[in-house]
Amino acid sequence: MPIEPDSKDWTWVLERPCEGCGLDAGAFPPADIPDRIRADLPHWRTVLERSDVANRPDAGTWSPLEYAAHVRDVFALFIERTDLMLREEDPLFANWDQDRTAAEKNYAAEDPAAVQGELTAAGEAYAARLEGISDWERVGRRSNGSRFTIATLAQYGLHDVVHHLSDVRG
Repeated sequence: MPIEPDSKDWTWVLERPCEGCGLDAGAFPPADIPDRIRADLPHWRTVLERSDVANRPDAGTWSPLEYAAHVRDVFALFIERTDLMLREEDPLFANWDQDRTAAEKNYAAEDPAAVQGELTAAGEAYAARLEGISDWERVGRRSNGSRFTIATLAQYGLHDVVHHLSDVRG
């Protein structure tokens, strides 16, 4: 059963702490994000080893497996967008429909062990990419006009990962 798409603009998490997960992403030092990503990766492994990993808590909420597959793809997307910001001046990011991606890749039917390996590899790759940043102020934008620096994109991405870990841990 499809999930109602999330149409909220979550960029507000750069301005104030998230009541849902408690992270104050906008105040999180960008240079510390790689360590935070790496610290959270074992928690995803624990989630993906649960016997109920493929069970949705209700009809309108992704399963832990689906959230993990999404986070894997978020890491890959943020590497791509960071690299684009480093290569081009003020690039426009291609639209990404996370709900369509979830359906097309059939997140719900993925193998938890494979997702765990891919999520860990993608998280490590994104952390390593961020460690190489020397100019955190390079900019890029989404089609809706939201502008990001590499620093704010990394903070925004960290919130997504931390928030979804909170979602699956309850």
